[in-house]
Amino acid sequence: MLQFALSAYNLLCRCLGVAFAVWFTLLFVIIIVPAVLGVSLGIHGFYIRTLCRLFEWTTSQMELRAKLKNQQLFKPHTKGILPKSELLSVQENMQELRSSAHSRRSEPQFDLADVIYFCQKGVESIVDDEVTKCFSAQEVESWNLLTRSICRFPHRGLRLTLLWGLGVLIRYGILLPLRVILAVTGIFLFVVLSTSVGFLPNAKLRSFLGEKVHLMGYRFCVKSLTAFITYHNSENRPKNGSICVANHTTPLDVIILANDRCYSLVGQVHRGLLGMIQKAMVKSSPHIWFERAEVKDRHLVAKRLCDHAADKTKQPILIFPEGTCVNNTSVMMFKKGSFEIGCTIFPVAIKYDVRFGDAYWNSSKFGLVRHLLRIMSSWALVCSVWYLPPMKREEGEDAAQFAKRVKAAIAAEAGLADLTWDGGLKRTKVKDAFREEQQRLYSSVLLGEHQIQTEEICCKDETQEED
Repeated sequence: MLQFALSAYNLLCRCLGVAFAVWFTLLFVIIIVPAVLGVSLGIHGFYIRTLCRLFEWTTSQMELRAKLKNQQLFKPHTKGILPKSELLSVQENMQELRSSAHSRRSEPQFDLADVIYFCQKGVESIVDDEVTKCFSAQEVESWNLLTRSICRFPHRGLRLTLLWGLGVLIRYGILLPLRVILAVTGIFLFVVLSTSVGFLPNAKLRSFLGEKVHLMGYRFCVKSLTAFITYHNSENRPKNGSICVANHTTPLDVIILANDRCYSLVGQVHRGLLGMIQKAMVKSSPHIWFERAEVKDRHLVAKRLCDHAADKTKQPILIFPEGTCVNNTSVMMFKKGSFEIGCTIFPVAIKYDVRFGDAYWNSSKFGLVRHLLRIMSSWALVCSVWYLPPMKREEGEDAAQFAKRVKAAIAAEAGLADLTWDGGLKRTKVKDAFREEQQRLYSSVLLGEHQIQTEEICCKDETQEED
C-alpha cells in the first residue's frame, strides 16, 4: 500500500514537472522572447478581435431581450464631456439681455437684468459640471462582461450570466496570475540587468545597453498588461534634446510611450521598492529625480530640465503637464513650467478604448496597487498613440499661451474635450484668478475696456513706485 502511494506520488510529481516545463517553454517562446526582441506574433491582435466580436454578440443579445420586453437598452447620455458650442462674449450676452429687457442705455452702467446672466451661468455649471466629469469613470455603451459595469445593463439573461461567470474564471484564474508572474519577472530582470549595466566603465556602451534594458523592461510590463497599442505618425516620434508632453490618464502612460522608445523621466525620489527601481534606472539611463525639498525650488527644477534638454545625446524628457490623471474624455489645463524652457516640444496624444477596461486612475478613490490589479483583471489595455509634429514657441507668445496651443492640438488629435480648468481642482478650491477674471470682464461692460486697461496700468505704476 505504501509502495503504491509512493509510486502515485512520484507519477504526480513527474506530471507536474512536465506540465511546468511545457508551460514555461510556451511562456518563454510566446511572451518572453518577443518581449526581448520587440516583435509580435499576432496573438494579441487575434485576442482583441475575438473580444470585439464577443462584445458585439452580447450587445445584440441584450438588445433582443430589451426589445421583447418593450424596453430600451441602456445607453449613456453622452460619450464623456462634449465641448460646448461657441457662446457669445460676456459683453454681447449682457447687451442681449438688456435689449430683451428694454433697458438699453447710451452709457454703460449696472442693470438689474445683468443678474440673469450670472444666474444662468451658475445653473449651467451645476447641471453640467465639467470638472467633476473629468474625475469619474468613463461610461461604456455596451457591456464588456466586467463586474464593475454589470449594473448598467439589466437585460442579460441566463446565457450572458453564464458567460460572465466564465469570464471571471478566465480573468482571475488564468490571466491575472500570468500577468502578475510576468510583471514580477520583468521587474526583477530589469533591476538586475540595469544595475549590472551601470557598472560598465565605457559610457557609450553603458548608454547603448541601458537603452536596450529599458526597452526590454517596458515591453515586459506591456506584455503583463496584455496591452495592444497602435502608434500613429511614427515619423514625429520625439528626438533627443527635446521635451515630450502628453495627456495623462494613468501612471501606465509612461510604459505605453516608453514601449516605443526610451525617455528620461522626471519625478520625486521614493523609498522602498519604487526607490530601488529608481536607483537601478538612473544607473543606466539619464533620468531626473528630485528630493522632496528640491521639487519646491522651481528655479532648480527648470535649470536641470534645461541642461538636460540642451544635451542632444540625452533622451527626450517625458512630462505630463496636467499634473493629475484625467478620465480619458478631456484634456485639462497644462502647467506652463515645462513650456518656459524654450526647447522643442513634441506633443503626444493618448486615447484608451474603454470597452476592454477602464484605464483611468482615480487616485482619491483607489491606491496604486489596487489600480494595477483592476487593470490586470480587465480583459486588456487597448489604446492609440498619436505623435504630433514638433512645436516651438512663437515670437511674442508667452509660456501659458504656448501650453494652451499644444493642449488644443493634443485634444483635437485624440478627439478629447479641450478644457481650460486646472486639474488641481480635483483636490483644491477654485483659484482667485478665475473669479477675478470674471469680475474684470464684467467691469469692462460697466466701465468700458479702455478705462479698465487704464486703471490696471495706473495700479501697476503705483505698485512699482511703492517697491
